[in-house]
Amino acid sequence: MTARRRPLDDFLPARIAAKDTPWIPMSPEKSWKPLRFLADGRGFVELLRMRPGAIMPLHRHTGEIHAYNLAGTRTLCTGEVIGPGDYAYEPPGNTDWWRITGEEDMTALVVVIGAVEFLGPGGVVTSRADAHSQRRAYETWCAEHGLEVLDLSE
Repeated sequence: MTARRRPLDDFLPARIAAKDTPWIPMSPEKSWKPLRFLADGRGFVELLRMRPGAIMPLHRHTGEIHAYNLAGTRTLCTGEVIGPGDYAYEPPGNTDWWRITGEEDMTALVVVIGAVEFLGPGGVVTSRADAHSQRRAYETWCAEHGLEVLDLSE
């Protein structure tokens, strides 16, 4: 038996022009650009941009993370240096922090499965980023700036 082949239209919007989604600032040193929100809140895909010297604070991943550095350099808490063209995989449960090093902004394509939990003293979760919170932040940003909300759903 042959499986039915589905046309690309069944999966649209399959192509999102990155220029059509805004950079959303989270702080003066950090911004993100939404690319996709995975079905059933499974995760999200983003471009992440951080300025030199910025720190990604202590956080834990509930699912796996795939990050491909497009530009700039970050140094992990382990001392590993991730530069342009480098890929980093972080398994579920991984807890880490890192800093942007060098003179150039760091930009990475990041696939987040599950959530990122930011941790305070004693490992207490102080905030959480997941598909639902990121979608709300995107929709709020667009509404506040008079931008069209694109369908970035899987």
